Amino acid sequence: MARIILFTGKGGVGKTCSSAATALKCSEYGHRTLVISTDAAHSLADVFDQPLAPEPRLIRDNLWAQESDVFYNMERYWGTLQNWYESVLAWEGVDSIRAEEMAIAPGMDELSSLLWILDHHQSGRFDSIIIDCAPTAETLRLLSLPEIGRWWFDKLFPLSRRATSIARPVLRRLTKLPVPDEQMFDAAEDLFDRMERIQALLSDPQQTSARIVVNPEKMVLNEAQNSYTYLSLYGYLTDMVVCNRVIPACGEEDYFYSWFQSQQRYLEQARAMFSPLQISCVPFMEQEVVGLKMLERVGTVLYGDQDPARFYYQGKSFHIEAIDGGYRMDLPIPNVEKSELSLVEAGQQLIIELPRYRRNLLLPRVLIGRPVLSAQMDKGWLHVIFGEKRHGHE
Repeated sequence: MARIILFTGKGGVGKTCSSAATALKCSEYGHRTLVISTDAAHSLADVFDQPLAPEPRLIRDNLWAQESDVFYNMERYWGTLQNWYESVLAWEGVDSIRAEEMAIAPGMDELSSLLWILDHHQSGRFDSIIIDCAPTAETLRLLSLPEIGRWWFDKLFPLSRRATSIARPVLRRLTKLPVPDEQMFDAAEDLFDRMERIQALLSDPQQTSARIVVNPEKMVLNEAQNSYTYLSLYGYLTDMVVCNRVIPACGEEDYFYSWFQSQQRYLEQARAMFSPLQISCVPFMEQEVVGLKMLERVGTVLYGDQDPARFYYQGKSFHIEAIDGGYRMDLPIPNVEKSELSLVEAGQQLIIELPRYRRNLLLPRVLIGRPVLSAQMDKGWLHVIFGEKRHGHE
């Protein structure tokens, strides 16, 4: 069972260095380790100072690195669907070169990275898989893709499949339109089934955790606080915060003294924001972090003599408890006030809405058909009380 660690944070804070250093440290502990980037603007090769490929490449003993390539991934994972889409574009008169480019729909590159992670996990080749994620907003979208994809498939595909099977002979005879066939629908169904398995894997607190990388600065910490909130909302365990580029102690006469004071204030804020998570600090290095020697230094500062693959925090992310006449569901949503949150019941789902974000939480069977009686926030936890089942949901 491979250990999976996702590194996320605002762009430019040092996610790639932290990911690479963690992977290198894991390999030193004897773990067969893969580090893979889901960011379209790859920089793993730059950090390791050696070329990488769309397939895992051995860097040193027990350490592989991979920069996924969207065109390579399309051929690997989306062949059937892409060929149909290209044929539709060609039918519309789009030339072959532009059709190939246009057939890459938004989100396919991120989703392909998820599929790679699932493949690597199922292969048993690796003990640790380190994921260098895209900047925060893209990471949250990446992690929500399986949930959103399953919703679309359940709502639209059964109807589309039935309608297409009826209309296919007529449309082909009258228009020569490339109508989706059973093979295409089977490929789509298989894709969304795999997305569902990815969702279960990445939200499993026994295997996966996220680590948020920050710099001790106001805007960075504000975004990181939001990330922590929404990772918890989507059921992903966060076990560490990495505070990168911390200026070492210096005297009043030093050029960076005022900057050092400012960072110390923000470090105190970070400890309060992310408690009880461990905060590991990496000093501002005297040279660029490039190559294995510099990455070894960062790994030593981050983890000392501890195994980076261990869980540094493993608090509960979801809890249901029977109470008189109903149930109580507890969900951690840190850094949120009750006034910012709203709940909507929708069949088998509980819709949780926050400013700029929304989650459709698929309820466990025991809660389906039970009305929400009350909800309250308490110390970073959302407590929802469900009543007795409505008639007809037995």
